[in-house]
Formats: sequence, C-alpha cells, structure tokens
Amino acid sequence: MNIELCKAGIYNGLIQKSITAWLDLRNKAAHGKHREYDLSQVQNLLQSVRDFASKYL
Repeated sequence: MNIELCKAGIYNGLIQKSITAWLDLRNKAAHGKHREYDLSQVQNLLQSVRDFASKYL
C-alpha cells in the first residue's frame, strides 16, 4: 500500500522511504532483534509516526 499511495500522489518518495524504514525497525523489534536498533531510533520512529498521522489523517 505504501508504494500505491506514493504513486497516487498522496505523499512523495521521501515519505515512502521513511515509512519503509519505520517498518524495518518495527520488524526488528517484533522479531527480537533488539541489538539492531537503539532507544533514540525508537523515539524518532514514534515522533515521526505521530507527525505523519497528524498530517495525513
């Protein structure tokens, strides 16, 4: 869906890449790969998702 929303012009390629990165971090957390990210990345993810939601919802 991320690619389709970008193609439809809902958001640009930079946002699309950010969402892909968020998904990667989320997957690492869900699969117990806690050494592959740190607290600051999680904090950045949370703020980025909040910003995204306030802009696009």
